[in-house]
Amino acid sequence: MKFQRPRLRVAQSRSAFADGNSRWTNLDLDPVPLHRRKWGPLSFIAYWISDAFNAATWQFASSILAVGLSWREALIIVAISFFIMSFVIAGNGAVGAIYHIPFPVIARASWGFWGSYIAIISRVILALFWFAIQNVNGGNAVRVMIGAIWPSFLKIKNEIPESQGITTNEMVGYLIFWIIQLPFMCIHPNKVRWLFVVKTVLVPISWIAILIWAFVAEGGGTMFEEKATVSGSKYSWVFLASMTSVLGNYATLSVNQSDFSRYSRVTAKWQMLYIPMLPIVFTFISFIGISASSAGYARYGGSIPWDPLTLISHWSSRACRFFVGFSFVLASLGVNISANSISAANDLMSLFPAYINLRRGQVICAIISWALVPWKILESADSFMNFMSAYAIFLGPIAAIMLFDFWVLKQRKYNTLALYQPNNPVYRYSGWGVNWRAVVGFLVGVAPSLPGLINSVNSSIPVGVGIHPYQFGWLLGFVATAVVYVGLSWVFPARESIIERAVMAEEIYDERETVEGVETVSEEIFDNTHEKTKV
Repeated sequence: MKFQRPRLRVAQSRSAFADGNSRWTNLDLDPVPLHRRKWGPLSFIAYWISDAFNAATWQFASSILAVGLSWREALIIVAISFFIMSFVIAGNGAVGAIYHIPFPVIARASWGFWGSYIAIISRVILALFWFAIQNVNGGNAVRVMIGAIWPSFLKIKNEIPESQGITTNEMVGYLIFWIIQLPFMCIHPNKVRWLFVVKTVLVPISWIAILIWAFVAEGGGTMFEEKATVSGSKYSWVFLASMTSVLGNYATLSVNQSDFSRYSRVTAKWQMLYIPMLPIVFTFISFIGISASSAGYARYGGSIPWDPLTLISHWSSRACRFFVGFSFVLASLGVNISANSISAANDLMSLFPAYINLRRGQVICAIISWALVPWKILESADSFMNFMSAYAIFLGPIAAIMLFDFWVLKQRKYNTLALYQPNNPVYRYSGWGVNWRAVVGFLVGVAPSLPGLINSVNSSIPVGVGIHPYQFGWLLGFVATAVVYVGLSWVFPARESIIERAVMAEEIYDERETVEGVETVSEEIFDNTHEKTKV
């Protein structure tokens, strides 16, 4: 058999939307055609319930107790945060459900072709970090499962230096989980939705059992007697910092929910379901985490076990440890696919569409995650909260720009074809391909939080009161960016991007021609479409 050298370029048919330039799209970035839209209401409900049931949701809720607030404040923070976030997720997710395009392409409408790289790179860096963190959670769950079968595994001599923040058996669990999830990264999102359905059935059963244990074993522990240990102005700043951390946990999907809503076969109105659903689901899961952590603290002593896998490691029943550990493996697997690897793959694909498709992007994400040493981020409640705050300050401004661009400035009218063709003047923004209004808005939203971010990374650098904007960085960045971006766009309007009617993907698919077996868009269609969308 003749040996063939591996191809670096993606082997696929030519994009239906490219104007002869593969720099900006491939088939995985193209709008999803009608016959490939498989996600219905059940898929989206399962997706979000699946996404909510993960170790991170437990951790950020119970870690609020660890930094000095009570269970009441913790639940209030979670409910308010997800009520706010649900509007942003629904608003940006509706764009994908209407136009069936992913986040990197949508970003071109507000940022311009080259300007969109600011949003894309910011998002992909954070997606890679969060993917790696979920690997740690999944790896620790694998470690618990193996330890339940072979208790001697937990006593393996640690050959890794203590300064690295991970032990030998934890590294083994991390590796096994990493290998387990690789095959799932080769499954198309239309098929992987069934993983979310399975997780939605199995994981909640396990977690409700943990809640029952918490009240049967210790009556919920001392949760109902606990009061906040911080007061005065410190209380206010801790409250805001905790809210920023919770917002940061799902600030990613507030930006790129369209990576999944693009597969919707139902109208965009179904995205509005998130507004009542998300606060209820996430607050309930947080209640489980707080109750179980409190019960564990009362029963086993020591510090509050805000990490659920630390809690179940105290259980005497090996069968319970195994099956609950399995639920956390499934939880981490589902959220890593749904919120991180596919999103990171879309971002990487938009940067290098000729070389990266959806499958390659997910595998690259998995490989890079090793270099990010995520176990150091999860060493303590404080470091976890700091990471989540840092996570939020960049994504709040990006979410604001995309949300207000679509609903306020562009009046829900995008030219789908122009989003794929940089020679089309609609989104070239004065020929530079960068919407300076979005860049200025982004900088205004991020800049106030930078001193606090620096201090969180290196506490020896004093910033004084400069720490406070960072403590409510998502809200500050979102509001400041929205005001500046909308204001600049009204005073200095980008008239070429304001179109009379929307151009949908269906129009392009219906009008495209087939030439020598290769699907392409004719120059005539290009010209006609542009004429239709002039002001």
